[in-house]
Amino acid sequence: MSARLDPRAGQPAAAADLVNVPRLVTAYFCERPDPSVAAQRVAFGTSGHRGSSLEASFNEGHVLAISQAICDFRRQNGIDGPLFLGFDPHALSEPAFATALEVLAGNGVDTMIAAHGEYTPTPAISHAILCHNRGRASGLADGIVITPSHNPPDGGGFKYNPSNGGPADTRVTTWIEARANELLGSGLAAVRRVGAAESRRAATTHLHDFIGAYVRDLPNVLDLDLIRESGIRMGVDPLGGAGVHYWGRIAERYRLDLTVVNEEVDPTFRFLTLDWDGKIRMDPSSSHAMRRLLAMKDRFDVAFACDTDHDRHGIVCPGAGLLPPNHYLSVAIDYLFRHRPGWGPRAGVGKTVVSSSMIDRVCARLGRPLYETPVGFKWFVTGLLEGRLAFGGEESAGASFNRFDGGAWSTDKDGIVPALLSAEITARTGADPGEAYRRLARELGEPFADRMDARATPEQKRRLAGLDRSRIRGTELAGEPILQVLTHAPGNDAPIGGVKVLARSGWFAARPSGTEDIYKIYAESFIGEDHLRLILSEAQATVDAALDSE
Repeated sequence: MSARLDPRAGQPAAAADLVNVPRLVTAYFCERPDPSVAAQRVAFGTSGHRGSSLEASFNEGHVLAISQAICDFRRQNGIDGPLFLGFDPHALSEPAFATALEVLAGNGVDTMIAAHGEYTPTPAISHAILCHNRGRASGLADGIVITPSHNPPDGGGFKYNPSNGGPADTRVTTWIEARANELLGSGLAAVRRVGAAESRRAATTHLHDFIGAYVRDLPNVLDLDLIRESGIRMGVDPLGGAGVHYWGRIAERYRLDLTVVNEEVDPTFRFLTLDWDGKIRMDPSSSHAMRRLLAMKDRFDVAFACDTDHDRHGIVCPGAGLLPPNHYLSVAIDYLFRHRPGWGPRAGVGKTVVSSSMIDRVCARLGRPLYETPVGFKWFVTGLLEGRLAFGGEESAGASFNRFDGGAWSTDKDGIVPALLSAEITARTGADPGEAYRRLARELGEPFADRMDARATPEQKRRLAGLDRSRIRGTELAGEPILQVLTHAPGNDAPIGGVKVLARSGWFAARPSGTEDIYKIYAESFIGEDHLRLILSEAQATVDAALDSE
């Protein structure tokens, strides 16, 4: 069954839609997670541990346990440089920041924090780690970002970035998760912690100018002189996120015609319009959540927004409106590999298995290798760091690309730099990204894409995640022979946690949701809308039959 659009999608939030912040924060400190209940244990997904204090899935106990587990991991692995710590404007993020700092100070970890309680975007943490570690073999830094990304205002999130600057891989998160749950199970007795005031005064707590360091370095990844000289008119909506004060600094330092259309920060995010399901969600790829900026699109040559921790981007053009993420990824790749001569001739592109095949066609025309992985930006980290990849992107509007000289800029997703790239593209080519995508579609074929959700029991989700390709028994997809059935990603042979079925003119992929009792079907056709609907219909029937046959 496809997800239904809430009748209030795109409308302003009402008082009843707003989270009760005092209740949320009280639950953070007062509720105690029960580690015998699966939903209340520490669980690292593709972007760290997430939950809500109202459901006892993100409380002080979780943050104490995870923070101590990270300290233990650092000791065990000889990581003794500074730890860069940041948080976003979600209501649970600041108390979690205070808790984490108490544990880090209690363990004697040199911790770098922003002055004056400033919010810190995910890419600024990754950038800081990489800058500190460049040329070092010891004293390596790592980081923690406290954010549930674009999730609704009642959410909390906690993720660890090791010394490579990117999201921790499964080996690391499995260790931290197990240790954190062990600490929860023993009543947190082994947690080393000091008081809040003492943690701020600790000799190991240091102030770091995240904004200054990030903004000063931008000319090494973007042609800001070109943007300034072109006079491109830009608009940005930070969506009340962690980068809210970065944009003004960027505009001032580089004298850009950049207007911040809203600088409001409020943990209820009351200024946003409701997303497709009637919830407040800070998703820059959603036309419902982006209604305010879309209404202003004709004021600017190009406009953009980022999610709460500023690791995702949304691009708005006067003609095309809000670009689907896959469209912009394709345009960015096509442009960058033509205008970054310092990138090595063998540097390739990382994409996830559910991203558009338009990217495959762009890479083939450019003569660049394509590295296709399961969902999760962690799969691109090593390639970006080593220069084997110059670009990594996800269909969920997350991307990062390397400096002009081919060195890594951020090995985590960066919403700010890809957003500003849209202005560079417009300035250099005379066509905004919407116009550039229409040209790509004329030259390489126009894809039609959609995603649908189907109900699934926890047992069916488990089966789908471990599906064997022999369970897909059909020989055709929407009238064409099936060419491949994938349960492992072509780029690194890692399990995709589902299945992908490909024919000549289209494909579908199905994977279980990590948070809901549904599975997601992604589909694409290079023939047309009717063909796409047929793929989606056959995909659901194929997957349902495979699950029921076990």
